[in-house]
Amino acid sequence: MSITPPITNALTIDVEDYFQVSAFAPYIQRSNWDSRECRVERNVDQILKLLAEHNVQATFFTLGWIAQRYPKLVRAIVDGGHELASHGYGHERVSDLSERQFFDDIHSAKSLLEDIGGVEVQGYRAPSFSIGSQNLWALDTLQRAGYRYSSSIYPIQHDHYGMPDAPRFAYEARDGLMEVPPTTMRMFNRNLPSSGGGYFRLLPYALSRWMLRQVNSKDASPAVFYFHPWEIDKNQPRVEGVGLKTRFRHYVNIGRMEQRLGCLLRDFRWGRMDHIFLPQSVQKASLV
Repeated sequence: MSITPPITNALTIDVEDYFQVSAFAPYIQRSNWDSRECRVERNVDQILKLLAEHNVQATFFTLGWIAQRYPKLVRAIVDGGHELASHGYGHERVSDLSERQFFDDIHSAKSLLEDIGGVEVQGYRAPSFSIGSQNLWALDTLQRAGYRYSSSIYPIQHDHYGMPDAPRFAYEARDGLMEVPPTTMRMFNRNLPSSGGGYFRLLPYALSRWMLRQVNSKDASPAVFYFHPWEIDKNQPRVEGVGLKTRFRHYVNIGRMEQRLGCLLRDFRWGRMDHIFLPQSVQKASLV
């Protein structure tokens, strides 16, 4: 009797620093980024060590702004056998950009990452999952810029992003361009976020593990999990003056995050987005 091997899930990291988080934009001017203490190198190095300990390869959606200032970080990602992907250049929400501005952002980021990393960049993730029903033209722009997949449409209801009616699993959004959404679990006639970020830090680990296992077993689909380097950095400088909700979302359980990631790497099989999703055909879905 043959035993079905466990599903390989996609582990993804959005490479940005704490002061570049969209929720902090009202409190930290973009022009002041260079004067802030940058901790992304230390945090990514720690993540790379953790992945190596568990023999896991992942996808790093990396800002062009970071790559330009820390090229050794980019080369360390590639040398570790991980996928180098794009998070845009300057962490600007797609919903705040014109089509021309968006093309310039994703084209410059792709070119910069490829020049530094020496590999083709095929994937893109929008800052704050900022592609949705109001700006689906962005999918055409990604296709035109030469990307093969996006992971930018989160099929949930959220106060800052989300497209609840979007497909839950990988689909061909445009000819030659796949959309690979962050993972949700269907329950109570709605999509519940089950793919990392602040939800993973907030919820008990056992609940997050159960939700991912439900997706693997009941939906028979790979999960897409994401987190940020600043989420393992309990000593990051605190941003003053932020609202209670923002402060809670950003800092909750940061001190426990690295330990939880270790558990996650042990409890599931993980791999790169391109290795999991690009070789296979996916069901066609239409977003217009």
